[in-house]
Parts: sequence; structure tokens; C-alpha cells
Amino acid sequence: MADNKKLVNAITPMDQDFAQWYTDIVKKAEMIDYSSVRGCVVIRPYAYAIWENIQKIFDGMIKARGHENVAMPLFIPESLLQREKDHVEGFAPEVAWVTYGGSEKLEERLCVRPTSETLFCEHYAHIVHSWRDLPKLYNQWCSVVRWEKTTRPFLRSREFLWQEGHTIHATEEEARRETLDILDCYAELCEKYLCIPVIKGRKTDREKFAGAEETYTIEAMMHDGKALQSGTSHYFGQGFAKAFGIQFADKQNNLAYVHQTSWGISTRLIGGIIMTHGDNEGLVLPPAVAPIQAVVIPVAQHKPGVLEKAQQVAQQLQQAGLRVKLDDSEQSPGWKFSEYEMRGVPVRIELGPRDIEQGVCVLVRRDTREKAVVPLSGLVQAVQDLLADFAAAIYRKAKDNLESNIVSARTIDEMKAALEGRPRFVKAMWCGDEKCEEAIKELTGMPSRCIPFEQEKVGEVCPVCGRPATKMVIFGIAY
Repeated sequence: MADNKKLVNAITPMDQDFAQWYTDIVKKAEMIDYSSVRGCVVIRPYAYAIWENIQKIFDGMIKARGHENVAMPLFIPESLLQREKDHVEGFAPEVAWVTYGGSEKLEERLCVRPTSETLFCEHYAHIVHSWRDLPKLYNQWCSVVRWEKTTRPFLRSREFLWQEGHTIHATEEEARRETLDILDCYAELCEKYLCIPVIKGRKTDREKFAGAEETYTIEAMMHDGKALQSGTSHYFGQGFAKAFGIQFADKQNNLAYVHQTSWGISTRLIGGIIMTHGDNEGLVLPPAVAPIQAVVIPVAQHKPGVLEKAQQVAQQLQQAGLRVKLDDSEQSPGWKFSEYEMRGVPVRIELGPRDIEQGVCVLVRRDTREKAVVPLSGLVQAVQDLLADFAAAIYRKAKDNLESNIVSARTIDEMKAALEGRPRFVKAMWCGDEKCEEAIKELTGMPSRCIPFEQEKVGEVCPVCGRPATKMVIFGIAY
């Protein structure tokens, strides 16, 4: 990844090479730069602004539910990581270790956090004593390190940004409700604000998070038919609590272990936005998270009054709460049109001398490139309406892609046939045996994505063993 640093001049068509199309976009739109550490990237201002908008939206959602942000240490002592056996085994292959402090070898290795369950558990064991101390609804925004072998910007890198929520509760019922409520928050974030339709469900035991009793997921489909796990929420039960001694005196003054949850989303959502909405001209950004919602481009700006009017228009829109940029640079209007299309700005506002004389401007939407002449007197409402329609339209397009690329299969041969031509989601019945789940993966190349909450009966028996099926599962190739 660090070898290919040359910026592209053109974007490879997605139907020619989807992976190269993706790389071209993240480089040409100046979203990332490659660093000297293989597998790590610089997130440049434009992409970071998208992440900040995602962060602001979701942070508001969880704070409205009573969650508080904290900051945990970057390092985890090896002995602390070893306290939960399944957890450490799940992360061991991806852990980066610190063995020296300055010039002295450390007495105990320090893990650079791949996730922070153990740190939260240690802290909770120190501060929780009574039922009055519960629940604890904590979250942190930070970076984590996982030593991935194969990397791709945003989708999989060795260091990435995310949020990780860690909560503890007095009862199983309350913790389970928290787990599913957060999954609903993730689905709302993706569907309402990122315009990405998702499928909600539970991971199989084979695919669940290391140390969790149950893992729930939202799965999205990209342009090319592959899945992107876009958020996960885990119910831990009391496993971590017992390993770390997180006990409290209940209302009857009896000692009890807490029930715990964990949940997270990351900057891979930026990759999801690119691969769900982008086209051969570049990004197509959902208005809710676009760094620039509308760009004002003065035409013939050297003529008297044009630039002044464009400034007035930009200020008017900004005062209405919109994120607006006025491009008064010396570049030609044609260059600017192409540049902001490539950057995915939802609305372009063109304003020239003749438009000013007539009291109008031209609005151009990024998704369809349709133009509309709008009176300047009603511009704010027109832009707001267009942004709302734009968001609805790109969601519908993504939803159509999802729904038209989910197929049902009763046999292994039908599952294989479903993938002819392009990846898809395949719905199939399953007996519940992990050996059959693994066989499906080996025979078709598709791991299970989730057991969807919305169940259907697409057959009677498991396609591998022929025994009666208990659940409908969605299988698919994933990023």
C-alpha cells in the first residue's frame, strides 16, 4: 500500500476494476495519503470532516440516551489482556506489542489497544460497589491498532478511528435491551443519515465477537454486491465481570456480578459511503455528512457585481445552517464543476451576470445532474428541499441495489449459481451446526453474514446435511 503514492488523473470505471475505482476516488478526492508505516494512512481534512459529521450525529444520539464519553489508556498490560481467555485468543494474531520504554526493556509487555474491554473492566471493578452505581453507560472516541495483513483505506487498516461503547447493568434484561437499542441507533445512523440501507441480525456463534455471548450486526451491500459489516453490538453476559471481579451489592445487599455490553462503529463507514453511493465521476455524499452541502460557483466572476452577489448568496445559505463553500478561485467554471462533482458535493449553485439580472440562479444536483432555475428570493428553501430529495433518492437507489441482489437458494448448487456474474447476498436455511456453516463457506466462498431478525422460510432443510433447518441465514462475500 505504501508503494503506490502517485495521485491519479482519472477514475477507473467501476465495472472495469471496482477495487481500482475505489482507490482512485480516495486518492483523487484527497481523502487519504499513504504514510511510511505500511498499512497506516493519513486521513486528510476532507475525509476527516465526514468522520466529524458522523461522530457529531452519533455522539448526539447516545448522549440523548444518557451515555458519557471517557478516555482510556492506549496501552494494556499483557497480564490484564490475559484475564479473559476467549477474548485474548480472538485478538492475539492482530496485537501489536510494546517491549521497550526508552532504552529499557519492559518487565511486562504492553499491548497497543485493539479494543478496550479489559481496560473498562478494570476501571469498573474499581468504581462500582452498589446497585446505586449502575448502570454505567460509557463510550470513547479513539483509535485502535490491529495488525492486519491485507489493508485498504478506511475498510481495513492497521490503525483506525472508531467509537467503542462499554456499558454495565444490574440485570440481564437491561443489558440485552441496551445491546439491541444501540443496534437500532446504528441502523438509524446508516439509513437516515448515511442513506445506506442495512439488514439487522445476529451473528452465528462462529462469527461472533471474541468473548461475547451474542453479537448483533448491521450488514450493508456495496455497489459490487459485497457485504460491509457496518456496526456491531455485543452482549457479554457476566463472562468479563467474573473474570475481572466486577461485583455490586444489590437491593437485598447480596453480591452480584454485572451484565455487560460493548458496541462500535468505525471510519470504515466512510468506505461504505464511497462504495454505496459513488459513481464513475467520483464521490456522491449524503447531505447529512457532506463537508460541503452546496457550493456556489460564480460564472464570469470578473464582471461587476457577480462576486459580490455570490458572496451574499453563500452567506444567506450559511445563516440558514447549511455547510456552503464559495469558490472564488481563478480556476475556470468548467474545472470547478468537475472538481465538486468528483468531491461529491450534493448541490452546485451557478450564478452569472444574466442570472443576477433575472433574479435567479441555477441549481445542479450531484446524483442526476439535473438543473433547475430557481428565484434567488426562494433559494434557501429550494436548496433545503433539494437536499432532502437528494438524500431520499440515493437511499432508494441503494435500497434497490440491495433488494435486487438478494436471492434465495435451497441447495449448494443454487448458492453457487447465485454468484455467477457478481457477488450477491444469498438467503438459505441452516440446521444450526457449525460444521455445515463452515462447509457452505468452503464450497461457495461465502461466510455467513447474519441470522436476520426478519426471518423467512426459503426451504425446509439444510443445504449441506439435509436435516431440518431452524434458521434462515444470509450468506455473502464481505470486505
